[in-house]
Amino acid sequence: MYCQFNMTRLEPNLKIPVMSPAKPAAVVIGAGLGGLSAAMRLGSKGYSVTVVDRLDRVGGRGSSISRNGFRFDLGPTILTVPQVFEKLWQDCGRDFAADVDLVPLDPFYEIRWQDGTRFQVRSSEKDMLAEVSKNFPEDLKGYNKFLGDCEKRYVFGFESLGRKPMNKLWDLLKELPGFIRLRADRSVYAHVSTRVKDPKFRMALSFHPLFIGGDPRNVTSMYILVSHLEKAFGVHYVKGGVQALADAMASVVKEQGGQVLLNSNVETITQNNQRASGVILENGVHLNAEIVVSNADPGWTYNKLLRRHKKKRWSEKRLKKSRWSMGLFVWYFGTRSTRDKWQDVGHHTILNGPRYRGLLSDIFDKCFLADDMSIYLHRPSITDPSVAPKGDDCFYALSPVPNLKTATPINWLQEVNSYKNRMRNVLEETIPGFSAHIVAEHILTPKDFEDRYLSPFGSGFSLEPRIFQSAWFRPHNISEEIENLYLVGAGTHPGAGIPSVVTSSEVLAQLVADPVTGGS
Repeated sequence: MYCQFNMTRLEPNLKIPVMSPAKPAAVVIGAGLGGLSAAMRLGSKGYSVTVVDRLDRVGGRGSSISRNGFRFDLGPTILTVPQVFEKLWQDCGRDFAADVDLVPLDPFYEIRWQDGTRFQVRSSEKDMLAEVSKNFPEDLKGYNKFLGDCEKRYVFGFESLGRKPMNKLWDLLKELPGFIRLRADRSVYAHVSTRVKDPKFRMALSFHPLFIGGDPRNVTSMYILVSHLEKAFGVHYVKGGVQALADAMASVVKEQGGQVLLNSNVETITQNNQRASGVILENGVHLNAEIVVSNADPGWTYNKLLRRHKKKRWSEKRLKKSRWSMGLFVWYFGTRSTRDKWQDVGHHTILNGPRYRGLLSDIFDKCFLADDMSIYLHRPSITDPSVAPKGDDCFYALSPVPNLKTATPINWLQEVNSYKNRMRNVLEETIPGFSAHIVAEHILTPKDFEDRYLSPFGSGFSLEPRIFQSAWFRPHNISEEIENLYLVGAGTHPGAGIPSVVTSSEVLAQLVADPVTGGS
């Protein structure tokens, strides 16, 4: 079956995509990094690819907005494991370094506590050991053991498990000895606590799951592998922001002969004899295709795009009962004539509130909006002056908050200004006087994540990566609901975070057959 377009309703100025009649068609729903990497790999296989996205630019959560001369990167701020992208480009017969400019960061980030302790995470092993010796000398021996633990889980969890399909139960059963050997049943925080004793150091080594939407007290200890990723491959900033990376990916798709349709909502996935046969857009355009790939959240894919299809596994009831990642409150702001101020505030700073485990409990267990907060402060203008007018600064301040999956979800229309003011008071301790310099700003709350990204319950990272929501237990990359439907992105195997999202397309490429051309 090759690409056809059925017009059920004509719209003025409607642009109709044109695909090659010589190639089987693939439709990718969503132009996030998972969808774009899937499109690149399908294009390299020989499919005629159309990517459809409801936003006005590519990137999904990795897109950006502009306000008064400032560019705000809306989501991810760093890139780890660059070889994942190098392989993606290589699979497409291209050179990643020729299209994307990466800037290594050092320090990766600085963690600050209210007692004045500052801990810089550095690229050099020598520098890291010096930081640990200075701040947590009694835990130096345990820290070295922890690094060994992280490397073992990286080899098993990322290089092996994370790059294989997990859509069959046997795929999981084969890996059980590794899970048992590496104590996957133990949480990140629990494992860290077996190696180091200082409460602040336990926080510094266990907070990483929050970057993929997980509670460190409950997420499987396999995720300590992130510390090895940082140590082995560094932390990088994409020149131009992650938006520049998404733009480069879209360019590859187009150069392969594919197309990207923006400002286009997918209404439903069409079926023919229990097989995905294309999509119908909100404007009435019907895109027929050999295969459909959804980069939308699995909750949206199954509940909305397949709403008329009876589910075998991912029913609305099951999805509702699942554990979803926390929400995010993100305040983006640009400041005038501050480039030379706050010299001790670098590219990334993590500001710890007075509580760690107690705050996690409020966010994940009680769904309670606490008075205190911890903040991830991003200042890209330190590294990339292009994000702001000359002499100005660009920031975003991110605070984890409860998602909307509760009997009485937070009313963010009422709470947004109050929470922003509380955040302002916390930030004043680190960047004093900043609010007087603000000339541009934007805010995203969990409600905005729900509306902008169609994220169930306003979650920041889809399903929480607990052990029974990982690997085979996660929505599969090949759908078990209908044939010819595939899933990529944060909500599928292997999970959230840029490397995993892109790796989901690597798994996809193993599941999708090379196209058969020459007639149907």
